[in-house]
Amino acid sequence: MVIFTADSLMFYHQLLREIPAPKPIERNGLMTTQMMHERLLDLIQAEGIDTLFGIPDPSFFALFLEAERRGMEVVSPHHEQAAALAADGFFRMTGKPVVLCMNKGPGVGNVAAGANFLRKENVPAVFIMAQRQRFYEQHVRRGKMQYMSQPPMFEGVMKYLGVIEYAEQTDGIIHEAFRQAMTGVPGPTYVELPLGVMQAKFDLPPALPPHRYRLVRQRADDISISEAVALLEQAQNPLLLLGQGVFVSRQHEAAAQLAAKLNCPILLSNAVEAILPGMEGRTFAYSSEAGGQIAAASDVVLAIGTELGEALNYGRGHAWKAGDGKRKWIYVERDATAIGVNRPIDVPLVGDLRDIIPQLSDALASLTRTLPAKIAEWAKIRDDAKQALTNRVPTTSQPIHTGRLAIEATKLLPDDTILVRDGGASSMWFSALLQWTPPDAMWSSNWGAIGNGLPMAVGAQLAVGDKRRVALLTGDSAFLFHISELETAVRKKLPLICVVAVDHAWGIEAASYKANFGDNTPTPEARWGDDVRLDKTAQSFGAHGEYVDRVEDIAPAVERALASGKPAVLHVEVDKAINSTFAGIPGFLEFRNWFGEEGDFLGVPGAATANAVAGPGGSTANSSGY
Repeated sequence: MVIFTADSLMFYHQLLREIPAPKPIERNGLMTTQMMHERLLDLIQAEGIDTLFGIPDPSFFALFLEAERRGMEVVSPHHEQAAALAADGFFRMTGKPVVLCMNKGPGVGNVAAGANFLRKENVPAVFIMAQRQRFYEQHVRRGKMQYMSQPPMFEGVMKYLGVIEYAEQTDGIIHEAFRQAMTGVPGPTYVELPLGVMQAKFDLPPALPPHRYRLVRQRADDISISEAVALLEQAQNPLLLLGQGVFVSRQHEAAAQLAAKLNCPILLSNAVEAILPGMEGRTFAYSSEAGGQIAAASDVVLAIGTELGEALNYGRGHAWKAGDGKRKWIYVERDATAIGVNRPIDVPLVGDLRDIIPQLSDALASLTRTLPAKIAEWAKIRDDAKQALTNRVPTTSQPIHTGRLAIEATKLLPDDTILVRDGGASSMWFSALLQWTPPDAMWSSNWGAIGNGLPMAVGAQLAVGDKRRVALLTGDSAFLFHISELETAVRKKLPLICVVAVDHAWGIEAASYKANFGDNTPTPEARWGDDVRLDKTAQSFGAHGEYVDRVEDIAPAVERALASGKPAVLHVEVDKAINSTFAGIPGFLEFRNWFGEEGDFLGVPGAATANAVAGPGGSTANSSGY
């Protein structure tokens, strides 16, 4: 029996480093005699991928060592779920598929939640899952160590499940994993790599580039482009509706050129908080008064990079009801089976938005249109609403209002800062009162989870290096999910800044307790002790940490955090009462309206509302809290 202790693993790691890599035989310019880990890396690098996510384990020691020899980056968070979330942040800032290497048994089990997250957030990720030898699959024994049948855990989650039973299947299965991940709606795929094939050797030509084995370009058909152009040329009140797909595909400049050609208002889906370069004056959130008016007034909608999902009321409810019978829809969508599902579509442009956006811009070369006069009116509605909200936020030193934290913490951030947003009530305040216009932003808009913020920020900062800063704006309940990833940020020298609104509670859950059962109700397990100090935890990991409990100290703390050049955590004590009530939370009514079916709401059906909240920010009438 062999037992791997920490010392023996270090010795094994060093021994592997000292073993020279197998020398390839050159035969007519083609590499031959490769080990499995080398072939896998060839296939991965052929996709333009230079970063791997995963936790070291003997299953992947050789692969990780060879990856480092090739100059690739190996990123090892402290939990497998965090690896998936970091890969998400990395994808959103590069537009490239991501690869994760998961350890057999418990490692694969741990990443299941992360795989669900990536499926809902449409992230093209290839999971290489280690497994014990195939002998164990039908071995009639109990108590098998680190073994379970893994693929059934991911049925309905992964777009593809493949097991490399024989070494000769490697190229085909890896290619299929990338093909499925990148075809139609992007998503995760599963490749199982049993220990029995990890020592395989290959005598094969170089790995194929992507365009040799899968579709990498997909323009729309000419007839549909002509129909779309005709509709846009005839439109009186066209509208450009953008989803997160435009931004994660890194199509900022191309989409801005199309927007300039159309000269119409831009509506952002609820997944998007970034704004195209130069388009600040004409861009509006769908979930806003101005956004609702724009949607209702439109006669042609060009929707790009969005699923037209529930948070957009499926493009047919709420703000879209007015004029829906006459409104025409042009829909850019990779998945042909999505056309007409959530609402009827007049002109489907099926293909990759990276190809269709410039294709449509070229087709609209002769279009001349001036911005509608109502843009100024809508912009005033938008700006007045933000100013009115700002005016309602107290300026007192203590206690710190969550909205005041949002204002003071974001006014000094560099213009190109990447926003990562996480949490509940605090997150809504941050979103409503940002003092800069982020060119890139991300949050869990589809899965609706919290706790993803820190690892996602780690992945985003890895993608951009030290060229830009990442700012995580979050609440303490969300931040505590993966706080150990501060060490990953320190180890990788990532200068991200984390501004944490600390109310020592699941604030929005406390609010829902009270909305259901009255202001004086107990809130079991919705609160924790006041001794939690995130700044000290950050310092213990080697990060910059500061404690702030006065308004006037917020901006200087942000300046020091930015100047430190280190991962930084600002623990900011906020007024506990603000986050534990629905009264005044910005956008709460719109949040309630996201749920697209008539009469739908969050909460416990049939429960009566106690002390329903009235006034700006939402009412819990006819629901049980949310």
